[in-house]
Formats: sequence, structure tokens, C-alpha cells
Amino acid sequence: MAKNNCGSRLLIFVQGESIGIAFFMRSGTLRQRLHHGDVDGGKYDRYEASRFDSLNEPLLGNGDYDDYDHSQRQALQDILDDERKKERLHWTFLFSNIIAQWAQWLGTIYSNGANIIIGSSSVLGRIIPFVQGTQSTVNKLPPAVLSPLQEVRLKYLKRRLSIPFDGSLLEHQEALRNLWKLSYPKRPLPSLKSEVWKDMGWQGSDPSTDFRGGGYISLENLIFFASTYPEAFQNLLHKSDGERSEWEYPFAVAGINVSFMLIQMLDLQSNNPTTIAGQRFLELLNEDEMAFDNLFCVAFKLLDAQWLAKRASYMEFNDVLKSTRSQLERELALEDVSTVRDLPAFNFLRQ
Repeated sequence: MAKNNCGSRLLIFVQGESIGIAFFMRSGTLRQRLHHGDVDGGKYDRYEASRFDSLNEPLLGNGDYDDYDHSQRQALQDILDDERKKERLHWTFLFSNIIAQWAQWLGTIYSNGANIIIGSSSVLGRIIPFVQGTQSTVNKLPPAVLSPLQEVRLKYLKRRLSIPFDGSLLEHQEALRNLWKLSYPKRPLPSLKSEVWKDMGWQGSDPSTDFRGGGYISLENLIFFASTYPEAFQNLLHKSDGERSEWEYPFAVAGINVSFMLIQMLDLQSNNPTTIAGQRFLELLNEDEMAFDNLFCVAFKLLDAQWLAKRASYMEFNDVLKSTRSQLERELALEDVSTVRDLPAFNFLRQ
């Protein structure tokens, strides 16, 4: 039951898939049409209310209204019937729109809810070993004209990117041992399958199962970080900076995520990068053969700084990684950046 601002009452009932509307108009007010719009409701009707204070009983009374001329009573009844029909049409149209809007709103809620669920699953399912869906909307540019030096260095980098991690290869096994020695120089070297690897932030006892999409280059990035910026690496490994969350991100697996994010951001899976960040990176590569590895170190430290600033917890890792990417894209677009050391975020490695 609904009531409009004129004191009229509206009863809505549902039967099957049909909606019925019953309209009851207070006897104290009659409405006389002045203007009307089109039938489909494109324009709202305008009415002028006229008061009949003597009408306190139903219009179709018996003896109380014998002084009314029959033609007058009939005319009055016709007016009332006509207005009731028009009111019903008006309210039918109005509530049809309301129902349609509610259906659209509920559909939006359902869609957003599905996205939220998918996003949560992405964090749970893809943060380890690496997070998907971190690519932001970017403008595509024409392929860059590369110098001979850029072509050689880009080709070498792409060759590194194409190598998956293979735990059966002695070279890859030795790289894992080397990472442990750099990370924990005073601790004994564990076997390649040991629960101790979890201390570094691997998911299980066998680190080789955590690389997947990150590839061998992500392990090389971690080794480069540990050997080139040992103090910053140790602070990050042991989470020495700032007030930490009770549920921290796993160090080693987060590093794999950072490597994968950079590959996407720099458009390195294409023949020739066409993103702004990718083409600016080619300029850095022209100055530094290890630009990707240095950028990895900057990105990892920036991620940790964002983590602390947001007071984030494990389930927010995906959001922090996205904001890290956005910050790097902004810094790479700066005109005065010609090397990785020119990036404002490089200062985190000096702290």
C-alpha cells in the first residue's frame, strides 16, 4: 500500500508475473485536468485541485444527495471515473519505471558482487605464485625505432625472459643455493626440498614449484638485488623497516610477483614495446644493460614502502602491487629520467 502527496492511496498486488495496481482517491479532493502530455508518459500531467468540502460521503450515495440533478451527478461521476483511469495510467507508468530501475540496480549490484568475488579469488589464487590482472589501462604508441645497442640488449633481455625455471637443471639448483647463501650467510644451506625454505617466503618445502609464470629471471632478479644492494635487500627480507602487519606478504613469492608485473608494465612480451613505460625503459636500457634488474630492486622497495604507507595486510597485496605499478609508470614518464638512478623511487635503495 502506498500513499501519494494528495492523500490518495495505492495498492500494488503481484500475481504470477503480473503487477496489479489499485488506486483509491480521497473523497475530499477532485482533480480537474488542465494540460496533459503524451500517452506513453513522456510528459507529466498537470492538475489543479479543487476542494469540495461538502463531499464527505461516497459520491454514489442514496438519499443524502437527492437534491442533485441526475445529469449533474452523472457528469460528476464521469469526471471521477475519467480521472481515476488517468491516475491509474500515471501510477502504472511511474511504478513500471521504478521496477525497471530497481531491476537495473540489482543487476549492477550482482555484477559488482561477482567482480568482488573474482577479485578475491584472484588474490587468493594468483598472488602466489604471481598476481594476474595488474595491468592498467595504457595508451599504445607506434613501435620505437631502436638503436643497434638497444636491439642487442633487448634481444638479450627477451632471451632471459623466455627461460622457465627448471628444478632439474644444475644451474638453476645452484642459483637457488646462491640466493640462500646471500640471504642467510650465517645459516647452514638446506637441501633443495626443506621446510626451512619457508623462512625466505616460499610457499612450500620446494621453491621450484613457486616460479611458474615468473620464470628463471625472477630468481636472477632476487640474486642481483641481494648482491648489488645487500643492505636494502636484508632490510626487506627481514621486514626491518616500519610497523609491520601481523599477516605479512611472503618475501620470495612477492619478488616473483614484482618481476612478472614489470614484464607486463614494460610490454616486454611484444616484439617492440608500444607503451609509454615500455618505450621509456628502452631509453634506460640504452644506458644500462642491467636496467631491468635495477628496476626490479627499485620496484620491490617501492612496493614495501607502499605496503607500509597503506598499513596493508596479506589480502591487500594485489592492490599494493597495482599502486606500485602506477607509481612506476608515472616516474618513468618524467622528462628528466634517463637512468634507473634518476627515478625518485631509487632513493628507497639508499635508505
